[in-house]
Amino acid sequence: MPTTSPTISATMAARAVDAIKVYGSGDTEVHALRGVNVGFERGRFTAIMGPSGSGKSTLMHCMAGLDRLTGGEAYIGDVAISTLNDKELTRLRREKVGFIFQAYNLVPTLNARENITLPLDLGGGDIDDAWVDEVIDAVGLSDRVTHRPNELSGGQQQRVAVARALATRPDMVFGDEPTGNLDSRTSSEILTFMRSAVDELGQSIVMVTHDPISASYADRVLFLDDGKIVHELFAPTTDSVLDAIRDLGH
Repeated sequence: MPTTSPTISATMAARAVDAIKVYGSGDTEVHALRGVNVGFERGRFTAIMGPSGSGKSTLMHCMAGLDRLTGGEAYIGDVAISTLNDKELTRLRREKVGFIFQAYNLVPTLNARENITLPLDLGGGDIDDAWVDEVIDAVGLSDRVTHRPNELSGGQQQRVAVARALATRPDMVFGDEPTGNLDSRTSSEILTFMRSAVDELGQSIVMVTHDPISASYADRVLFLDDGKIVHELFAPTTDSVLDAIRDLGH
């Protein structure tokens, strides 16, 4: 992918250019990413799939600034992650990136609203209460904002985590198996909201998943194997994802 095109950079919420990640050295050296080039468009929902050890979580973590690439570059908007020092990287992750993990990572002593606004509070900036209220209403938590995590179901806790990821209006939201701990009905509710966050709130989301049903909520599915993108699927359905997995031999 060209790195100098203003059109490409303007339409991409995040991208990787010749991304390489190597763990260990010598006999224990593992090439997790092998020159990956990929862009994630603004206002789009992308799923990343692949077998265990394919590099999908490594790609997401490096693009989110949670891990450093060995070679190549990852960008959030036009910001090259490798050029940032630790303080700048922390600020980027807090202000420009949202995270949704399989474990909800909520603070037990804070209520739902306080957990949602925590990144904003840590940043010390002004809180857009109207936006926060819109996000809370969209995830169906308006009657639960004063409840602490231990007073919420697993699905409600993940709703809080999703709302927290959106509260800063980030350039990019990354999800690592965000519905992996939820039953099918609750998982569907969370994925439906993530879909509406893209369609109605203009959010950009990248989600690692192993589940073809979850992947079918996305606009595009990337398939990784052995540290490389080996296939790409647009407007996926559960059946087309399953067909692709079968054709790729996974």
